[in-house]
Amino acid sequence: MNSDVLIIGGGVIGLSIARELRRAGVRRVTVVDRGEVGREASYAAAGMLAPNAEAEEIDEFYHLCVESNGMYPALADSLLEETGVDIELDCSGTLYAAFTEEDSAELHERLQRRRRAGIDVTLLSAGETREAEPFISTSVRESLLFPDDRQVENRKLLAALRRYAELNDIDVVEFAGAERVLTEGGRVVGALVNGEQIYADITVIATGAWTSFIQIGDVPAPVDVKPIRGQMLCFQSAERPLRRVIYSPRGYLVPRADGRILAGATVEDVGFDASVTEKGRQSIREAAIEMAPGLADIDVVESWAGLRPFAADGKPVIGAFPGVDKLFIATGHFRNGILLAPVTANILAEKIVNRRDSEYLRVFGPQRFAGAAIAGNC
Repeated sequence: MNSDVLIIGGGVIGLSIARELRRAGVRRVTVVDRGEVGREASYAAAGMLAPNAEAEEIDEFYHLCVESNGMYPALADSLLEETGVDIELDCSGTLYAAFTEEDSAELHERLQRRRRAGIDVTLLSAGETREAEPFISTSVRESLLFPDDRQVENRKLLAALRRYAELNDIDVVEFAGAERVLTEGGRVVGALVNGEQIYADITVIATGAWTSFIQIGDVPAPVDVKPIRGQMLCFQSAERPLRRVIYSPRGYLVPRADGRILAGATVEDVGFDASVTEKGRQSIREAAIEMAPGLADIDVVESWAGLRPFAADGKPVIGAFPGVDKLFIATGHFRNGILLAPVTANILAEKIVNRRDSEYLRVFGPQRFAGAAIAGNC
């Protein structure tokens, strides 16, 4: 099998890159995945697009997240036209709520940082918060409303991207684990997948939490990525009791159009263990009921866990490897894979197709890690 671009990894990042490359005119695009595409961290996510509510610092990473968030309305429209799949983009904003005195102190620090950065945010009193969200706890003290934050139904996003691939002759090969990237004379020429050599002009590693298992020639990929487990619960209501995403220092609630309410999430460094634990379920349920006590009377109908890819500095890794030609990487998106999929795909497609550099390639490229250059080892 030969391809113009081979993408190793079929999560939301890999599938988004495949779509963007095909839209840019790349004729032969192949996506291979060790399992069923879109069934790992991307499937387990909550679909929050909340850079303004979640950001710890107003830095390059924040600006990357904001740029990608702004791409979602056009993406949702395009995918609906291209595939007929509605990804249920919700632009109702995010409510960051305080329930304790400590929460309020943190909330006001967050408010001042956002205002200094010129971010659109409104401080709501307890009464205004309950008016905006009648289902929220009466113990709420105050909240911040971030109107520019959004959410998307991530599983429908994955379905739309998979459907796009089917309709546009993108080869998707499932249950095909890539053992190593093939190299010749300092450049990558494809990958060994399930014992078969797949040749390609360009290869992209988008393998999420499994990135560190990829061999480049005879050496491991010099980017350390580890899995961080996130457990989630799903409540099922007959109607939608919440109008928008509710966020607190201890968890979040994400309402879906069909009455489901996703609650999350744990952050656990437990290796490649994607099991759901009673401790995890209990902690999420307690945080959810603190935000909305009415959930105590609503059934939990599903629970699951995903393995988020965490790079050494907690930031995504996007770009080309120093010292080796024709190889790109897009991994380490941690808790922001859904949010960052559009901008990641755009950055790499522009680089691969038009050779156009982005400042983000310098900031988030693999060259920032010691030992990332692999020339001479291929």
